[in-house]
Amino acid sequence: MQRFAAHEFLETQEALRSKHAAIEMHGVLAEMAQDPQLTSIINRHQQMIMNAYQQGISLLQGKGFNIAPAPIQLRVAQPTAVGLNNPQMTAPNPHPTRLSDMTIATLMLNWHKAGSAIGMLWAAECVDPGIRQYHVNGANACQQMAYETWQYMNAKGYYQAPQLADHTMNTMINAYQPQQQMLL
Repeated sequence: MQRFAAHEFLETQEALRSKHAAIEMHGVLAEMAQDPQLTSIINRHQQMIMNAYQQGISLLQGKGFNIAPAPIQLRVAQPTAVGLNNPQMTAPNPHPTRLSDMTIATLMLNWHKAGSAIGMLWAAECVDPGIRQYHVNGANACQQMAYETWQYMNAKGYYQAPQLADHTMNTMINAYQPQQQMLL
């Protein structure tokens, strides 16, 4: 039986519980989604999470782990729209019987963003190279799923990317000075 440091073992248990919940959550969200494109994204993400869940179990059971991250087949919705185009938010419904596609995508985006951040935190605490890489791969997969979700939201107008005025950006950029050659 492989021995792990207590903190990395406990964090990996937490990661597996989180993946377990994410698999179920994605199943529920796929059932509620109205847009076939969103349903496809949810199902693809769920499959990626199921694969990561199985890899984690195999790793802890000493059955090995493919350290190289699996290629992630995410789809680009369309070019990113930058700037605001009449943004509007409807009032939240405190008693829905079904979640809207915007709410579903928002839940997914936030879940994946949080997964990316916490995955890197867990990786930084690991001493076993395999466990460490498992969490790095999970964090990377989460950030890629978050980006795919954000692209979908951006294309649908659910999440617009505000842009600063050109003069404001130029003023901020010009505030930086190139580093002078340092003498040793």
